Amino acid sequence: MALLIINLDKFIGNAQAWRDTFREQLPDLPIRIWPDAGELKDIEYLAFMHPDFDLLPAFPNLKAMFSRSAGVEDIVKHPKLPKVPLGKVEPPGGDPMMTEYVIMHVLRFHRDMPAYQAAQANREWRRAPIIRPEQRRVGFLGFGMMAKAPALVLQSLGFKVSAWVRSPRQAAEVPIFHGRDQLAPFLSQTDIAVCLLPLTPETEGIFCARTFAMMPRGAMLVNVGRGKHVVDKDLIAALDSGQLSYAALDALWPEPLPPESPLWLHPKVTVMPHVARRPTVAQLVTEVAANIRSLDAGGRLLQEIDVTLGY
Repeated sequence: MALLIINLDKFIGNAQAWRDTFREQLPDLPIRIWPDAGELKDIEYLAFMHPDFDLLPAFPNLKAMFSRSAGVEDIVKHPKLPKVPLGKVEPPGGDPMMTEYVIMHVLRFHRDMPAYQAAQANREWRRAPIIRPEQRRVGFLGFGMMAKAPALVLQSLGFKVSAWVRSPRQAAEVPIFHGRDQLAPFLSQTDIAVCLLPLTPETEGIFCARTFAMMPRGAMLVNVGRGKHVVDKDLIAALDSGQLSYAALDALWPEPLPPESPLWLHPKVTVMPHVARRPTVAQLVTEVAANIRSLDAGGRLLQEIDVTLGY
């Protein structure tokens, strides 16, 4: 058997780094780097970042695939997607980089840092009203591994934290709202919304004029989900009207954001080039190796994606 890696993320590591790290964890597993696939019948596993299935051959003995990206909305819709299990490779306890990124923006907005930066640029000594953490309500849309860690840290700092998910679940850590009917009550008590949802037909455009109107006046948005979760023109209108105070956008549509986009120069928007987290080769290999061991032992993928739902 062999594992084929497609579309190496060179920001993370080169081919030799991947081979060396896999050798440490799965010394008997041959590693191949596309386009050097070797004998197609040997390939039992694919690990990839945004693969183009139109260009890939059929792998007759393929057992499973692993996506480096959490965003699989385009992958699961591809007509040539192989009919084998597809899994995410994310740390089971979340990623400290995502935690620090979310907390950074929540605290920036909570302490009104954009207003202080503007005041400094104008040489104004101006104090904004100070709001304590226990007076600020932070709401997470999506409560998976990447959301839970920052949510609990913010809760430990005294913030009132809740979450909205699409289907009922038990979560003792924070109050949970679920489903379309509970979205408005959730948003109505959310001062800072943090979006970590997957992109599906149901969540595309979830932040729009209708939902911005559900939020308290002066609310704030941190989007680390997908760019298509936000309707840009509605966001700008909400910011200009004062319905929203600030927005931090790490995921945008399209990417790269075109130079003519009004988001670039909007004084209440922070644009980030999709840098909330960057896993290491060791993190990714550890998760892939754990999944392969599980399959070899007759088990399942540890974080299998439901291709019918898209997450």
